[in-house]
Amino acid sequence: MADIKATDVKDLRERTGAGMLDCKNALTEAGGDLEKAIEVLKKKGLAAAAKKAGRTASEGAVVSYIHAGGKIGVLLEVNCETDFVAKTDEFQGFCKDIAMHIAAMSPLCVREEEVDPTYLAKQKEIFIAQLKEDPKNSKKPEKVLEEIVKGKIAKHLTEVVLLEQFHVKADVYGKDKKIKDILSEKVAKIGENIVIRRFNRFQLGEGIEKKTSNLAEEVAAQVAASQKN
Repeated sequence: MADIKATDVKDLRERTGAGMLDCKNALTEAGGDLEKAIEVLKKKGLAAAAKKAGRTASEGAVVSYIHAGGKIGVLLEVNCETDFVAKTDEFQGFCKDIAMHIAAMSPLCVREEEVDPTYLAKQKEIFIAQLKEDPKNSKKPEKVLEEIVKGKIAKHLTEVVLLEQFHVKADVYGKDKKIKDILSEKVAKIGENIVIRRFNRFQLGEGIEKKTSNLAEEVAAQVAASQKN
């Protein structure tokens, strides 16, 4: 049995946020290897989160985030099981971080099944057109092109679906963690089911057709008007 040092337990706790006993047990299971212990905790955390996923989460919070001098705003609803957890700094901080991420990365929806089929069909058309414009693809069979398009769609979904995106605060959560991974870890740590339910992202002027002016045309119009007078 490996000799588990208190400093290693402390280091593992700081890196994962897991309890001291869980960290010690993970290090013991990993033979004292810190990186393996992190994997042990991650697997156990994901398993625990999966067990809680079916539980009703009807409490929680609606949080707001305003960014870029008031030009971008987000309203986000995140649910948990109890009002007690909803009021904790841990839960509120998680909600704020997700809202900030939405402001920065502008996802279309929370989960893949919520993506509008019309949007996906349009993206497929764009990818097919791009492939056909490339001379390298002229001799490739249709089935091969279809598989390439499928791959491009799958990659695109990771860019526009919130749970599939990597969190913008990579220095805090790590470069290899998607929102869904962070959510699972938070569920395991807090001990309640947590659901990112819905959000609205607002950007100043979005959807408004801005009037653009042509200086040359304006000058010509002014000259024409002056000549009439």
